[in-house]
Amino acid sequence: MENKKKTVGYPVTKQSLIETLKRIGVGSGDIIEVHSRLSAFDYVVGGARTVVDALMETVTESGTILMPMQCCDNSEPSNWVNPPVAASLYREVRESIPSFDPKTSDIPDMGAVVENFRHREGVVISSHPSVSYAAWGRYAKLLCNRQSLHFPLAEESPCARLYELKGNVLLLGAPFETCTCLHLAEYRCDCRSIKIEGACIDSGSGPVWTKYLDLNTDCSVFTKVRALMTRKNMIRDTMHGGCHIQYFPAAQAIDEATKYLEKSTVFELYR
Repeated sequence: MENKKKTVGYPVTKQSLIETLKRIGVGSGDIIEVHSRLSAFDYVVGGARTVVDALMETVTESGTILMPMQCCDNSEPSNWVNPPVAASLYREVRESIPSFDPKTSDIPDMGAVVENFRHREGVVISSHPSVSYAAWGRYAKLLCNRQSLHFPLAEESPCARLYELKGNVLLLGAPFETCTCLHLAEYRCDCRSIKIEGACIDSGSGPVWTKYLDLNTDCSVFTKVRALMTRKNMIRDTMHGGCHIQYFPAAQAIDEATKYLEKSTVFELYR
């Protein structure tokens, strides 16, 4: 029996992606937090490089592109669940984790587009060892220069700067719950418990394991925030090459998430 191979029906090119981005509202000078899933496209000619080129040529250097670049392997091993680590090995794992390096540390869960983007000329990378960001363009340094070690997605973070600059969020095939800036809402409404995290940093004289405070964030509620925003026509979306693309204002999304969490969490009962 002859195997039938799937043929490419609609190849995504740099120019076709630029046209789609402009049609959905992305333009020169925009400030955008981008989340992407390259596999969501049927086929992109040139792969991740083409996507990054299209983004840069659309917003231009007068705008800014921001991408979360989370180094999940550089974190407290006692909190790992995929896979978990035996308690007897916590110390050995901590001592073996290499210190964060913005260019070489692995970012296994972030995808090919982020990996391509972080190596581009002019990209600025924030210093947080576990929850760093990469940015390019006019406000790259402003977004990334000050990210607190403790509570890294709170007021001293690229999330908060994106909110202040009235930036937007672009989801290229990525689900709504991956929107990192929405975590700012969790910090603003005090609805999450505090945890102790850890990471290995370069102290200048060698790697050092450092503890820091963070929240037990939960992105599962973000889908409910999306439903609220959809009813209010806050999200522009389209399809391109099999990929669902969404575009919306970051500040509106964070405000909606904050209001939802303030009304729906158990912590509200004790205020």
